[in-house]
Amino acid sequence: MTLKCSIQLGIPDIINKHGKPMTLNELVSALIINPSKTRCQKLVSSGNNNDEEQGYVLTNASKLLLKDNPLSEYDGDEPKLNNFFNEAMASDARLATSVMIQKYKNVFEGLNSLVDVGGGTGTAAKAIAKAFPKLECTCFDLPHVVNGLESDLVNLKYVGGDMFKAISPADAVVLKWILHDWNNEECVKILKNCKEAITSDGKKGKVIIKDMIKDNKKKDDKSIETQLFFDMFMMKEWAKLFADAGFSDYKIIPILGLRSLIEIYP
Repeated sequence: MTLKCSIQLGIPDIINKHGKPMTLNELVSALIINPSKTRCQKLVSSGNNNDEEQGYVLTNASKLLLKDNPLSEYDGDEPKLNNFFNEAMASDARLATSVMIQKYKNVFEGLNSLVDVGGGTGTAAKAIAKAFPKLECTCFDLPHVVNGLESDLVNLKYVGGDMFKAISPADAVVLKWILHDWNNEECVKILKNCKEAITSDGKKGKVIIKDMIKDNKKKDDKSIETQLFFDMFMMKEWAKLFADAGFSDYKIIPILGLRSLIEIYP
């Protein structure tokens, strides 16, 4: 969280542009933030007799955080990084999706169509489409992720788009490990678009979220530390998010370790 804030504030670029060791006071003055948020700044002593402020410079590793560093490209601009990320997501999707299909088939009952938002190369969507041949499935992700992908299943298609703008209409929208990547405001935006997708034809579908939740009853001593850390990382209350996005009800189903399914309804 600290690293994310540092990047959002542009701290690496500010220090680099300064051209010499930058004191904390100089750095704070260069940040475009409300002065009321800088009251807790603490001067750092260099430990010498002059008790001067310590200056900050970039290490070789932190230079990777500069916006114009060629190695800090987004996945969409670097095929190798894109493929690596997609494979990592697919590995987790295979395990969790198999559990969903085998033990929680009722989650898909009554559905005619489903959109897997952020579905990557379609690992989960393909498994669901195979298990439920009458269910029209869509793997929805950024254009650079799904471009050129084709399915050998008649009930699976790939659609490129931006979940912050609009999501393909369906009876159900699936979000796997999506919301924990974004702040509350962004999560509400995503959820509002999900609600629009499941109500656009006059029907009332549902959103299926796979993520970690607080007080998962299936937690054990070995996983509790991970879950507590993840709860801190989320920094949000699920119920409040759902209400802010305009949903009226939800249901939580523990499925695998720290993972749970959350069904939310308009």
